[in-house]
Amino acid sequence: MRTIFTTGQVAKICKVAPRTVSKWFDSGRLRGYRIPGSQDRRIPREHLIRFLKEHGMPLGELESEAMGKILLVGADGLVRSNLEELMNNDDFRIEIAASGFEAGIQAESLHPDCVVIDFVMGRQESVMIAQNLKKNAEYTDTVLVGLLSDEDNASGFDRTLFSETFRKPFDAALLAERIRTLVGRKKQLA
Repeated sequence: MRTIFTTGQVAKICKVAPRTVSKWFDSGRLRGYRIPGSQDRRIPREHLIRFLKEHGMPLGELESEAMGKILLVGADGLVRSNLEELMNNDDFRIEIAASGFEAGIQAESLHPDCVVIDFVMGRQESVMIAQNLKKNAEYTDTVLVGLLSDEDNASGFDRTLFSETFRKPFDAALLAERIRTLVGRKKQLA
């Protein structure tokens, strides 16, 4: 995953001439920096994504990097519909898995930034999904959110597996905002 782009690379992504990118840079519309001792310009990924979004331009190859990917595992219909409504579809892609097996398959193809595991599936399966994700080096940075059922007490499992836990009933807007914050923080560090 490229983090710094040349004006030529930005030009290819935007389907414009490199000179156009230089003009955007020189006018201050596209932020970046110059290489010391040269006229070469460099544009960090986050500035390029912000520029493309602000100007309604297609993200092209950057789309998968710019969108937050969420995997909902075992979530009931109400949680699912609330999250889909609250999470802006332009910024987040939400996929659904009904079981631990499906979660494994979906995680491999989606490479989610956040996995929300609903304990309605049962504590044992929910914790096992979280443990399996944490064991895999590809998912060590993945944000894990546990949705605890009302009957499920917090003791008896390793809460450190999860970045955050919510006890039902909870405010769906608060959950959506917390996911945005955690995924945003993760994407800035990447």
